[in-house]
Order: sequence, then C-alpha cells, then structure tokens
Amino acid sequence: MATTFKPETEAQVLDAVRWAVSEASPLELVGTGTKRALGRPMQAENTLDLSALAGISLYEPEELILGAGPGTPLAEIEVALAAENQMLPFEPMDFGPLFGHAVGLGTIGGVFSCNLSGPRRIKAGAARDHLLGFRSVTGRGDVVKSGGRVVKNVTGYDLSKLVCGAHGTLAALTEVTFKVLPAPEKTRTVLVFGATGETAIEAMSAAMNSPHEVASTAHLPAEVAARSAVGYVSGAGGAVTAVRVEGVGPSVEHRCSALRDALAKFGAIEELHGHNSATFWREVRDASLLAEPRDRHIWRLSVAPSESWRIAERLHAAGEVMHFHDWAGGLIWAAVAPTFTAETVRAAVGPNGGHATLVRAPADIRAAAQVFEPQSGPLGSLSARVKASFDPERVLNPGRMYPGV
Repeated sequence: MATTFKPETEAQVLDAVRWAVSEASPLELVGTGTKRALGRPMQAENTLDLSALAGISLYEPEELILGAGPGTPLAEIEVALAAENQMLPFEPMDFGPLFGHAVGLGTIGGVFSCNLSGPRRIKAGAARDHLLGFRSVTGRGDVVKSGGRVVKNVTGYDLSKLVCGAHGTLAALTEVTFKVLPAPEKTRTVLVFGATGETAIEAMSAAMNSPHEVASTAHLPAEVAARSAVGYVSGAGGAVTAVRVEGVGPSVEHRCSALRDALAKFGAIEELHGHNSATFWREVRDASLLAEPRDRHIWRLSVAPSESWRIAERLHAAGEVMHFHDWAGGLIWAAVAPTFTAETVRAAVGPNGGHATLVRAPADIRAAAQVFEPQSGPLGSLSARVKASFDPERVLNPGRMYPGV
C-alpha cells in the first residue's frame, strides 16, 4: 500500500529515507507538487512530502543572505525580501501558467532542485550560482552538510552545484542558504519593433555587447507578441525585441536613451516603464505566452545565440510551432504540435550544438521520450557513478531524469 511520509524535522526525513533503503521501496520527493509534471513520471509508489520543512530560519538583509526550509513557499520569501527592498537575482520561473495551476505555489527547495532561472540569468547567473550551502539526506541515509553562510566558507567539493538541477535524484534537501541582492530602484525596457530572424538576434547581440549593462533581452515573433498583456507589445502588429535595463534612476534613463539610439537602426523604438516592464518580463519568465492551447508540448532549448534563429527556422519547417527567444537568443521556448517527436526537436538543435528539455507533455509521452538531453559515453558514465555515490539503492526520485537512474 502506498505510504506518504510528511516529516517535520531533518531527523524524521532521515528515518523515512533509511526505511526506504531497508525496504528497497523508492520515494517520490515533493514539496507542494507544482513540478510533478516536470521530468519523467515517477517510478516510486511512496511519497516523501517535504512541505512541512518550511519557514525562513535566517535572514540578514545587511549581509544579503537568507536561509529557509525547502518547503518554504517562494511567495513567502519574495514578500520578506520585498519588505527589505531585496530580490532573488536569478528570477526563478513559476510553472503555474504552463501546468495549469495557481501561480505562487512553488517552494524554494523546488527552485534549487530544478535550478530554475529566469531572463536575468545572462546577467546574474543561475540559481546554482547563488546557493551558498545546504543540508540534506542522501539516498544512502546519511545527513550531508555542504557550504556555509558566505562564499569563503565553501571548501572542498562544491556540492551545491551538484544538487542544483538534480531534480531530487541525489538527496532530499532539508535546509538551503542563499544569496540575495538589492532590488533595482528603477526598471525600464527598450522595445524594437519589426526585427525578425537573424536581424532580431543581431539587435539583442548589439545590446548585450554595448557598455550599457543590460539585464536581459528577449525576442517575441509577431504571433507570440500579440498574446502579451502589455498593450505596447500586443498592439505592435509584428515582432518585438526587448532589452531590459535596471539600476538607479538617472543611470537607467541615460542607458535607455543610449540604447534607443543604438538600436534605432533595427526598427521603430518604444519604451516600457515600471509596471508594464514587470508584466512583460514575468510573461517571458514563466513562458505564459505559450500556455495555450494545452495540447501543445512545451520544449526548452539551450542553444548558441548566433544559431538561435536558424534552429527556430528548422523547427517551423518541421511542423506547427510557436516560439520565442530569451537570454539574447541562447534560450528558445517552443510550443510544438503533438505530432512532434523528441527526435524531431533534437534534430533541429543537433547540427549546431545545444540541448533540449521537454517541459510539458502528457505522462505517456514523457515516459517514452528522453525528457532531458540524452547522456552517453563518459558523461553518461559519470552521471551514473554520481547517482550510485549518493543513492546506490535508487530510492530518491528514480527514473525522473533518465531511465534506470
């Protein structure tokens, strides 16, 4: 009979994992369950619910550090940070729009387990770059502590980089400590209208290579731009390329003015201020512009920015697709028809390098396909050895990332 464990302490997590090892009975790790449809379907009958390990245990605004239990709602952390005019610089996405549930339900443990990072990643780095330390229970039934409260405390193996993006397959997090940053005083977004394909990539590259400290850039083809809740974007009547600038007021105004002049050669120019800018980048962050129709499969492609437009063209040549570019072209979000296979998508990426992740699809599709980029040769062997080191009995989220791992 299926069992759900809901520990309230690290010691109880340890007991649950040791029981799973002794019984050779795998566990599915969950917080609030908002990412259960991300990755391959679980090969576990029992559940380890970490949602009770919640609450902010450490917050020192003057030191820019925060510690919390993995089940702490991201919304709670963002409220605490906003009260001190601070933020999570890596801007983690909310899967609510894509998966069809309410927004704001994700947890900080899920953010780091999945290494979630938004449009600001090209400036601020990924979630893993901000994790200072953690406590966890491995699949061996051992308590592991790594890192500390400051970067200088990170000695030996930097396990923080390893657990981020492991999707709970190596250890059950029981506490995380991470860096935060001051929120910008002002945010504005320069819009370029009408640039398409290679020209749009050139415009984003020009912005990124400028001296104006750009926070993020994205490009929306016409059919995706038309879905935006921001009137300047949806009413553009064509493609929209966006460049975000953040900082103190006078600096933002000066840099936006310079960018408007520099990017004018690519198309007509407009500018979004505070509220509209925040709305637009939230749409990009959460890929909510591709949420409908629900039968579309959602892929996330990490590619070379210079080849991004060619990869998009190959996807469109293969069938019905809607897409947009983030990270100056380094990230493509694509909603493809159900007739697309993983092989079709990866063939479009393959010739130029990169990797593709299936983010949304029915369970039977995710069970049959390689959801994450296939690993072979030395990389596959290394991943298998890491899994065996942390979880030799395969009791933590078995099969979520790769079959048999």
